[in-house]
Amino acid sequence: MQQPEQPTGTAPHVLVVDDDPTVAEVVTGYLERGGFTVDRVADGPSALAAAGARWPDLVVLDLMLPGMDGLEVCRELRKRGPVPVIMLTARSDAEDRILGLEIGADDYVTKPFSPRELVLRVGAVLRRHTEVRRPGTLLRAGGLELDPAGRRATKDGRHLSLTLREFDLLSYFMQHPGEVCDRERLMRDVWGWDFGDLSTVTVHVRRLRGKVEEDAARPLLIQTVWGVGYRFDAAGRPEGVRSDGWTTERGGDSPTESEG
Repeated sequence: MQQPEQPTGTAPHVLVVDDDPTVAEVVTGYLERGGFTVDRVADGPSALAAAGARWPDLVVLDLMLPGMDGLEVCRELRKRGPVPVIMLTARSDAEDRILGLEIGADDYVTKPFSPRELVLRVGAVLRRHTEVRRPGTLLRAGGLELDPAGRRATKDGRHLSLTLREFDLLSYFMQHPGEVCDRERLMRDVWGWDFGDLSTVTVHVRRLRGKVEEDAARPLLIQTVWGVGYRFDAAGRPEGVRSDGWTTERGGDSPTESEG
């Protein structure tokens, strides 16, 4: 489905989806004072209708909505086009948060939360996705080709359906081949945050591997460095075959990976 046109304007447009009127009102007020234009709705169908009428620059989406939950809303939005999503959840369970990230949310915030922090996160996500990129600069490695200006990615000529954050993460890896990147560095340089749950990085790396690796369980391009982080191997060599003294783990996520 083709996404609707965005109106010309300077203020980023945020769609807030939350059935709690108090939370929605507070979030909307803080965002508007932060310089954003805001549409506010209370359920999934209304969110999809609002996005159809005016495509948002970012969506703040409650997980627990009546009828159509936030995960389904996120899936439907992804079918229409790329849009950053920050998910709100009253649950603290790690599996719920990870599920939201795996669906394609760029971040999550657990209720109760600081509205000021949420506004900062909205700004950080939008800055990352609207930053000016040099036209005509293509990134190529390991059968991958990325067009940062057009935000298009292919693997061996096949189109890759990447979320905005997955694209940014892969672009960063391809611009730093052979470098060991811990999760703190990735969160700072890719997400633009000096704070946050590092499992966000882990989940996005896992999802990205599932799209760019021939076998995500035995990754050749995005490799895990034991107890440290990740390294992008532009040659796509088997793990353990290194020339710089580092040992990489065969397989995706390890017990030490969660420790960064």
